[in-house]
Amino acid sequence: MSKSMKMMTMVVGLSLAGSALTCTEDGKGGLLPENDFYISVGQKSINGGISESEFNKAIDQVEVIYAPIIASMGAKLDIERNWTDGTVNAYASQTGKTWKVAMFGGLARHETITKDGMALVVCHEIGHHIGGAPKKGGGGWWGGDTSSGWASNEGQADYFATLKCLRKTWINDNNEAIVKSMAVPKSVTDLCKSTYRNNRVDTALCVRTSMAGKSVADLFSALSKLPETKFDTPDTAVVSSTDHNHPKAQCRLDTYFQGSLCDINMNEDVSQTDEVRATCHGSLGHRIGTRPLCWFKPSK
Repeated sequence: MSKSMKMMTMVVGLSLAGSALTCTEDGKGGLLPENDFYISVGQKSINGGISESEFNKAIDQVEVIYAPIIASMGAKLDIERNWTDGTVNAYASQTGKTWKVAMFGGLARHETITKDGMALVVCHEIGHHIGGAPKKGGGGWWGGDTSSGWASNEGQADYFATLKCLRKTWINDNNEAIVKSMAVPKSVTDLCKSTYRNNRVDTALCVRTSMAGKSVADLFSALSKLPETKFDTPDTAVVSSTDHNHPKAQCRLDTYFQGSLCDINMNEDVSQTDEVRATCHGSLGHRIGTRPLCWFKPSK
């Protein structure tokens, strides 16, 4: 990365660290707080990022699964592929029955992003549309009635991404072969094996979705100038009420990991009003796979 780009990253990091903006219901807020970071087509990092074909393939895999699902709800999924746009962000918005996801090449070119990380971002944005409760509420992302707004909040969109979306997207892939090429921490493999009772197919899928979460969590920590996230150092914060804004990077990794570890059937649909249905929840006796308390306050 050039000196000028490093300086730009530092500026963005400072703005992210002090900002509470999130994906807003009007679509003006994104996966990341608003920032001035911009990675043009010619600035692809030599240390990472993905190609245009990988960008499109990641979107294709999710879209082919979820376009029909959203159509069955009476709406149309519209995914914008803005490869030449250097914006480092992604957005979700609704206009009538058109449910939009906007993806950008700048995000894909960031050095932390993998193909699987890009698919997770698509799943996160779809999660705002159908990820279930808790929601941002009719009063906007500051709060309000959490059953009346259309958008699932940030943490719930993260949880949905690994709990349901990536599993459905990748269930027919050769995940055992794919994860063999990854540098997977032993703690991840061990917990996935334990949760899925050594079922090789389910374990590999758990590992792959967890590592996709690490890619995106690394993006958050890099842009916020926070320490690297780790699977074995979960955020110990406990909120007094559900936080509808962006959790910190470690808290988000914890959410992706717990979504991966929840062994509820991926084909059981979450509820748009009930935080318990088709999730792992303490009220059902679950102790693993539940939403982290660093952003989630159970209502039951």
